[in-house]
Amino acid sequence: MTPCSPRSALHRAAGSLAATGLLAAATLAGTAAPAHAADLPVLVLGGPAETALYPYPRSGEPERSTVGFTVDNPGGEEGDEDDETEFTVTFDLSGLAGVADAAVGENADCEVTGAKAVCTDRGIRSGLRGIGDLLLTAAEGSEEGDTGTITVTGRSKGATFTPFTTEVTVGGPDLVMEELPFKERTKPGDKQQAPITFTNRGTRDAEGVLLGLVYSRGLDIPERYSNCAYTEDDAGPRGSGRTTVLCSVPGSFEVGATYTLETPLTIEATTRAYQDTFVYSIHEDSADRRGDRRAGAPFERGDGSVLRAVPVKAPKTGAAVARGGDLAPWDNQHEADFRTENTADFVAYGDRVSGAEGSTVKADLGFRNEGPAWIGHLRSGEAVATLDFTVPRGATVTAKPGLCRAATAAGGHREDQTSPAPRYLCPTTAAVRDDGGLDLPFELRIDEALVGAEGAVTVRAPWLQNPKLPFDPEPVNNTAYLVLNGESGGSGPGGPTGGSGQPPTPAPDPAESPSGAPGPSASATPGGSAGTAGGSGGGGGLAATGSSALIASGAATAALAAGLVLFTAARRRAARHD
Repeated sequence: MTPCSPRSALHRAAGSLAATGLLAAATLAGTAAPAHAADLPVLVLGGPAETALYPYPRSGEPERSTVGFTVDNPGGEEGDEDDETEFTVTFDLSGLAGVADAAVGENADCEVTGAKAVCTDRGIRSGLRGIGDLLLTAAEGSEEGDTGTITVTGRSKGATFTPFTTEVTVGGPDLVMEELPFKERTKPGDKQQAPITFTNRGTRDAEGVLLGLVYSRGLDIPERYSNCAYTEDDAGPRGSGRTTVLCSVPGSFEVGATYTLETPLTIEATTRAYQDTFVYSIHEDSADRRGDRRAGAPFERGDGSVLRAVPVKAPKTGAAVARGGDLAPWDNQHEADFRTENTADFVAYGDRVSGAEGSTVKADLGFRNEGPAWIGHLRSGEAVATLDFTVPRGATVTAKPGLCRAATAAGGHREDQTSPAPRYLCPTTAAVRDDGGLDLPFELRIDEALVGAEGAVTVRAPWLQNPKLPFDPEPVNNTAYLVLNGESGGSGPGGPTGGSGQPPTPAPDPAESPSGAPGPSASATPGGSAGTAGGSGGGGGLAATGSSALIASGAATAALAAGLVLFTAARRRAARHD
């Protein structure tokens, strides 16, 4: 570790961001930019609004605190990556004189001049990422309650930056959340008590605390307290079903004292619970803290009793000083996972459409979750399921939803994603609500008007070699069919493929032909006149009766790229029940 000045330094790393959980974005104007600044992306510098330092000790080495900084490109789009453009970040540490010392890490690409550190990085990318850590200790001679500031600015030919300022204080509370022994295996309707308990192990009292609760769609806390604000990310099909609660608990929480809730919370596993998460955290209350945690979301205040915390252990003697951050923010929070004994019925639906040779028809395919449970992979972020569509013979897909990827006839990876394919794989996101699913519009050109040509529409697990949905007790309705120019009764239960145990033969894949030349259906551009839809996509007797009609060949695996975790699940139209 190399000292850079008596009062300043920078260490470039990004690991502490998850530990602190304190990300804030500045709202000031960006720095000056070249002539075409209006065309450049605006990057937002951020970090914790405040940081507390352990006081300088009477003996021994001072204890270090880590401050993590970030850069966010909120206007960037996924895949719009620039790994070459260089940018610099300048840390003005003159505001820490007499308050804090620091050191630069050996691997930091920084130049230090006086009380400034200028660090170089590369890449103008979308989204939020860490850009470095500042390693701080209280300065010798500093006193508890002393405060200073760090101002961060950025510069690049390829972007403009909004600056960011954080406050550093010597001393502060250290609120430590006690981990609760929850029973993690539950059944719908089970209730557990949550006597939230915490201790202040810091150097000063905390004036009010902010209790944060986050729980997923299958859990509920029935009581709505009047000093708590609630928001549910549950509006529309893209809602994650997560509830966030912020409770401003009044009182002076003294150094050395342990507190618990006057009345324990009640955590209930609802009828839609399956795999759920409960997060509980404690911080000193302040307007800035509440604003950061709200993140612009609309909150509604509860109308019940007041949630209070009472002491359960006598405090040590402590003196109140200026407000600051938490000395050890990584011990303010705990998480619990619940696995509820429950099921979800994923029901596939197909369509029945008609058209003359050369015409283009539209088909609505997908599945719906009939519940009772919602299904979420919140930890791994992996897709819950995949909608597997085999194209009917005599037809070519000319337009597909963006989330669907072309596959080989066997369901394996296909390099060519631009030309039509015999099969399409459409992954869900990491959560499917109990009233959601996928609605997928396809357009197909009829190259050969075959009577009753069919293509299987199957909702299955993401991996082809293990297609069974572990939560679904009704695999019989996981497969439906798209029927082109079908005759009455041709593809419903009991029809030619309804109980055969095998899906229809897929259309040939031009990319797999011996000559390598595309066939007559290799165009990826919609063409021809519109056909006449023969069904609404609501099932219409097109659900399969045999669960073994799930997949054709399991020889190749599906290489699915479901990297971004979005919570998408669409409500089915009422017509699909008709």
